[in-house]
Amino acid sequence: MDVAAITSVRNDRIFLRKWIDYYGGLFGRDHLFVILDGYDQEPPENAAGVNLIRLPHKPVGRLKGDARRARLISDIARGLHRVMDVVIATDVDEFIVPDPARYADLADYLARAPRPGATVSGLGLDIGQHMELEAELDPAQPFLNQRRFAHVSARYTKPSISYRPVTWGSGIHRVKGRNFHIAPDLYHLHFGMVDYRLSTGKTADADRLAAGWQNHLARREALFGIITKAKPLNFDDY
Repeated sequence: MDVAAITSVRNDRIFLRKWIDYYGGLFGRDHLFVILDGYDQEPPENAAGVNLIRLPHKPVGRLKGDARRARLISDIARGLHRVMDVVIATDVDEFIVPDPARYADLADYLARAPRPGATVSGLGLDIGQHMELEAELDPAQPFLNQRRFAHVSARYTKPSISYRPVTWGSGIHRVKGRNFHIAPDLYHLHFGMVDYRLSTGKTADADRLAAGWQNHLARREALFGIITKAKPLNFDDY
């Protein structure tokens, strides 16, 4: 089975390296397609063999930018579906994993799991730092060795795995004209808020501020308060 994975990135500091290691380890780096938003963007040292698509950075507002990026990724995926069995599209800080009690890894899941429709979604888990119980993140170490809390999130329950060409909506949060199919053994992990210091530093990104990201980032940063103040439930029981 041939599987391609697509993402896009601008001003990333820690995630693309992890994204390449994870999806490249599963499907091969030659099956990864990374859109570099701007000729000034430099890929990490582990990007050898990855298909890098360099495009000019054309600033627009956040909503228009998200929609434009989704259309671009949809168009690239549509072409890839001519030669690929599955195309996965995620943000650079998102990792799709199956239940390890049922499947060895995501490649095993895609080979054996039923296909409910044009796409399948993992249950969204927004991983964040518990400000009282967890230390600052060491990006060189596995994230899940350092973080134990997540907020179950409809927003990150994304139809990121496609079995045939589709048109994704902004942020890959939906597929136009099609329903969601949420797999019972699949999880979509969002790590954008994995560390308070690293994540809140995004608000100092001049490109994001110029594009009107302030309110969006403030809503995302509320995750730290939710995780720190809430009484956690056992995940398997929940």
